[in-house]
Amino acid sequence: MRAVRYHEYGGPEVLRVEEVDDPTPGEGELLVRATATGVNYFEVQVRAGVTPDPLGLPLPHTPGIEVAGTVAAVGPGVETRRIGERVVGTVASGSYAELVRIPAAAAVPLDDRLGEHQALALLGQGATAVGLIEAAEIGPEDTVLVEAAGGGIGTLLIQLAKRAGARVVAGASGTAKRQLAADLGADATVDYTRPGWTEEAGPVSVVLETVGGQTAREAYSLLTKPRARMVVFGSASGVAVEISSEQLLPVGASLIPFSLGYRPQRWPELARRAEDLTVRGELTPVIGTVLPLTEAATAHRAFEDRTAIGKTILTP
Repeated sequence: MRAVRYHEYGGPEVLRVEEVDDPTPGEGELLVRATATGVNYFEVQVRAGVTPDPLGLPLPHTPGIEVAGTVAAVGPGVETRRIGERVVGTVASGSYAELVRIPAAAAVPLDDRLGEHQALALLGQGATAVGLIEAAEIGPEDTVLVEAAGGGIGTLLIQLAKRAGARVVAGASGTAKRQLAADLGADATVDYTRPGWTEEAGPVSVVLETVGGQTAREAYSLLTKPRARMVVFGSASGVAVEISSEQLLPVGASLIPFSLGYRPQRWPELARRAEDLTVRGELTPVIGTVLPLTEAATAHRAFEDRTAIGKTILTP
């Protein structure tokens, strides 16, 4: 089969499509013939060497944690009736490939009302977005700053925050992303990569923080309303969120860390809620780019160039 691998950490060019042996499903596993694979910024950071591989896997390595496709074979302990089933699910790594091993428990039947691209957009990012809105306890009295508003999670957060009745300020780089945010319902948009953006953004009661570094410190300074809080769920800049005591004490806003990785039992519930909202027409996943597996480097480069919009998907 063909798989995307990298033999060293570096730029997008280290990604290569190679012929490798077909995998064999182990105990409790399915072998899925992939028809679509989700691309996530975390994979870009690991490939670039910005973020350590949490699994400590040796090189060469095949990235990817999301896959949709058809079950081609099953391992011991899995009922053969699952062969031929269309599924969507997550793996620890290795989904940038034509064939993917996946724990049977992590593969759920594909909801035909959504389609595989929408299902992939909601699998991890939809669950995260629903969980973030819940963790932030967003309501009609809030003004919410959504960072990285043009991305897969950000585009969902705009819609969910508006659904909760909040006023939304969307932070995004570039005209296209700001226009997309406005089209999705954002009340105002700002380019947080430009100097002085905080003056344009104005005071807010909630920051949904995923950039880190200087952007996080500047966003924190906007939290001047009662019950102000920042929910931290990423550091796309590669620099962690660091709020000094000199800034923390005068502002007095709550800092709330958010990670579904520590509560995996919540993923199915939150993903189902995102799917239900989509089926009812209350949430629209934005599918930005669909590329063949051979153009995985192009997909990664778009993330690094800040041109990726919505969910990026690879197709074998």
